[in-house]
Amino acid sequence: MLKDAIDLSALRRVLVVKLRHHGDVLLASPVFTVLKNHAPHVEVDALVYRDTEPMLLGHPAIANIFTVDRGWKQEGRSAQIANEWRLFRSLRARHYDLIVHLTESPRGAVLSLLLGARYSVAREYPARRGTLWRNSFTHLYQVPTKPRHTVEIHLDALRRLGIYPELDERHLVLSVSDEAETSVRALMARHGIEPKQSIHIHPTSRWLFKCWTVDKYVALIDALQEMGERIVLTAAPAEHELQFVASITSQLKRPVADLCGQLDLKQLAALTRQAKCFVGVDSVPMHIAAAMQTPTVVLFGPSGDLEWGPWQVKARVLTSNHSCRPCGQDGCGNGKVSECLTTIAVEQVLSAIKQITLPS
Repeated sequence: MLKDAIDLSALRRVLVVKLRHHGDVLLASPVFTVLKNHAPHVEVDALVYRDTEPMLLGHPAIANIFTVDRGWKQEGRSAQIANEWRLFRSLRARHYDLIVHLTESPRGAVLSLLLGARYSVAREYPARRGTLWRNSFTHLYQVPTKPRHTVEIHLDALRRLGIYPELDERHLVLSVSDEAETSVRALMARHGIEPKQSIHIHPTSRWLFKCWTVDKYVALIDALQEMGERIVLTAAPAEHELQFVASITSQLKRPVADLCGQLDLKQLAALTRQAKCFVGVDSVPMHIAAAMQTPTVVLFGPSGDLEWGPWQVKARVLTSNHSCRPCGQDGCGNGKVSECLTTIAVEQVLSAIKQITLPS
């Protein structure tokens, strides 16, 4: 057994720090479940960026969510210092016994030192963090060189402490409010679409080099509609995403239910749960679909499907046979277009959708 495993009975409060994007935060949701299951008496708090807070709101294992606003830097030095001080005082008042830091952000190291937790754990970054980082934590865990899913890497932080997750504890958790469910049901009813009678397609990502091509989306949607399928399109309210989807809808033979830019994250989750299938690329809606246990077809290009693929859900992951993928670059030669993604054929996606929507 692990010689330096922590004493769970000595814990009262735990802080989990995950300062990254929406999908990253959702993929950290099993950490809270496992901590609460193995130490039911413990209060588990989260520290995330404010815009990602909806990913954890309503999580049954979380006591409090504290947030960092990325906009503090634009408010001026004095205001930023005041905001940071208020946050620190709130965290200090919780008297944490354990800090679980799940990113490379130096903020977690500073908090680990200043908050005086008995235990603290973070990933070891030999080439990127020096002595200060190593001295900030009581436990450090290593990540294997071979690809490992991000959920498991998060859970490795707990394994390093002597907390070993069961298989049924590793599911994603995303709470959807009754209000979100009701509003989406009403919205779908106005389009004449019953639950589990539509295919939800989210063509975009915040990074367009992760996207398929407009003409192939047009061909895919036209083919699905010929088969009698109802299509619901979504996208974030960002201008480049709305323009991308507008280029698709302007070329379609038949109209679709276009909800682009109209839904918040909880409503997007409610919509996905009502779909019989989700189709998209490597982006937060794909992870939301997995959390909602909606069968998923996802196209992967320059990003790694083994690390970021749909987690614990019925899924088909489509990739090309390019020897250079996953490269992690913003398009081939940094040209914003990823051939490993754009060369995936429409017929491949259609086949995957047919397979995944067939009754088990």
